Amino acid sequence: MTLAPRDPFDALMPLREAMSRLFEESFVTPRMEMFTSRTFPLDVYETDNKKGYVIEASIAGFKPEEIHVTAEDNMIHIQASKKMEKEHKEKDNYIRRERYADEMDRTISLPTHIDANKIQASYDNGVLILQVPKVEEAKPKQVPIKVKEAAGSH
Repeated sequence: MTLAPRDPFDALMPLREAMSRLFEESFVTPRMEMFTSRTFPLDVYETDNKKGYVIEASIAGFKPEEIHVTAEDNMIHIQASKKMEKEHKEKDNYIRRERYADEMDRTISLPTHIDANKIQASYDNGVLILQVPKVEEAKPKQVPIKVKEAAGSH
């Protein structure tokens, strides 16, 4: 019986191939869900005076009247929606279409409650900027104590 020399690394080849395939699919080739997630990038930071937050959201391709912002408690919901143009609906000869978006939305949870009545919004060059003030903290208030005189005591 003749024994053939065997490479000890042969057993690792399927694992190596699987890892290579995973790496290539994750980092080299853009994944489609990245483009179809119907969301948008944004930055949220606290103001220098610590009295509120600023939200900067990149929502290019929408008109200001197509963007809606709602706020409640510590949540901000940003929604952008538009009707797809007829000419784009009828085109079926796309080879690749990544810019399609008829609706995008995002909900942001902030660390503290916000004053929804004082939020200010501006939109310029595809960037929505929200100035979001925090709810003012309740300050302690001294409560006066009234003393009732007992009946019969003068």
